[in-house]
Amino acid sequence: MSDADFDQRCMRHALELAERGLHTTDPNPRVGCVLARDGVIVGEGVHLRAGEPHAEPLALAAAGAMARGATAYVTLEPCNHHGRTPPCTEALLAAGVVRVVYATRDPNPRVDGSGAARLAAAGVVTECGLLESEALELNCGFVARLQRGRPFVRLKSAVSLDGRVALANGASRWITGEAARADVQRWRARSSVILTTAATVLADDPRLDLRLAGATRQPLRVLLDRQLRTPANARIFAPPGQVLIVTGADAAAAAATRGAETRQGAERVAVAEVPVAGVPGSTANRQLDLTAVLGELAVREANEVLVEAGGVLSGALLEQGLVDEWLLYIAPRVLGNTAQPLAVLQPLQQLTDARSFQIIESTLLGDDLRLRLRPRAH
Repeated sequence: MSDADFDQRCMRHALELAERGLHTTDPNPRVGCVLARDGVIVGEGVHLRAGEPHAEPLALAAAGAMARGATAYVTLEPCNHHGRTPPCTEALLAAGVVRVVYATRDPNPRVDGSGAARLAAAGVVTECGLLESEALELNCGFVARLQRGRPFVRLKSAVSLDGRVALANGASRWITGEAARADVQRWRARSSVILTTAATVLADDPRLDLRLAGATRQPLRVLLDRQLRTPANARIFAPPGQVLIVTGADAAAAAATRGAETRQGAERVAVAEVPVAGVPGSTANRQLDLTAVLGELAVREANEVLVEAGGVLSGALLEQGLVDEWLLYIAPRVLGNTAQPLAVLQPLQQLTDARSFQIIESTLLGDDLRLRLRPRAH
């Protein structure tokens, strides 16, 4: 095996280790580390939870004295600052590691480039970019939050063959089968936030909690309720997990004045309101500023947001270019033209104005088809 092949093998193993933290590291990135010397892996580690040791010191501890003279393969640039744990650069230097290969730079301004610079200044050979796209994909939410100031938004939709999400009377349980619903649980498990609306809660009264076997963390459930319409006994407020209600400033002020009914410990925050696109401006035709909503979630260190809502929010997110990935579950049934649409969108004048998506993955789940789509660059 060539040196390049061995490097790739070690980094791929480090990525496999990092994936073990897919459901647990939030809000931290998912990071794996492999130590190798003389063509043999001598230690490995994975970061699993915020506040617990990072991947590098765990791999160094596993390697012991064999770490001296070794190469470290890390899926993310080693940190060079004191946070909840000491700097990984100092641990690598103290152990005598002579070469560090990392997949991608850390977008955290406290780290970005400084980790590699510290190692290089001490004479350690540093190399960046091996399997970078895979590393960035694994931490798409962490990167989005640090670079763009908003989380990675993943829209989930369950539709019929004719693109409908519910009957005209609102009935939508269940469009897709059991295998598709189980798959949604796995996407919930990796998410920081599950985002929905008061309209969805009033129509379906969903729990939107994580019911995956072995799960140790519940995503934050975020309810967009501009006018505080959701009843206090809605199932979304029931344990486990926490709920954040995002409301408009006017509703928040009115609620404070009248002493609004407590919703089982749910926190409440107000954001700006904006006019609904294409509708004359009045207080009745306004909606929450979705960019402000996502900014608030970024401040709360949310990396990945899974949107489970109806056509109005889906359409608004799509029109504003705020969807980073679309999970589209297609059931082999037809609901008819009076059923509710997948997304409420403004009319287009020409096809060239339509938003375009690329299918990056298609998976058969029982009788249903799941498409993963990403927006095409305009």
